[in-house]
Amino acid sequence: MAPKHSPRFEKLCEEARAVVHECTTEELVARQKAGEKPILIDVREESEFARDHLPGACHIGKGIIERDIEQAYPNLDTELVLYCGGGYRSALAAENLQRMGYSNIISLAGGYRGWKDRGLPLVNS
Repeated sequence: MAPKHSPRFEKLCEEARAVVHECTTEELVARQKAGEKPILIDVREESEFARDHLPGACHIGKGIIERDIEQAYPNLDTELVLYCGGGYRSALAAENLQRMGYSNIISLAGGYRGWKDRGLPLVNS
């Protein structure tokens, strides 16, 4: 069950979602089945990532992504698909990366829960 978020947090996330590109789980799966290999970045907490995560994902937590992204992905045109538990933190992180000049950032709508709820594979560290 998704946690209940505060109204101000939800408003902040909705504002971010209005300016970032999102994709659905179905769109991501279709792209992967077509042979595309988008870079998946899990922005959840390290403990959440260690428990399980989407196959092929790397971890750069929301708390440090702005600090570390340029070293990991210096090309501002690199396509990065960010996800979190439900699509809120990833939208906030995506908005910040766009503000930093990244032009191909996508937030996975529904996040980890949307992926898991569809019975799609997960891996653990």
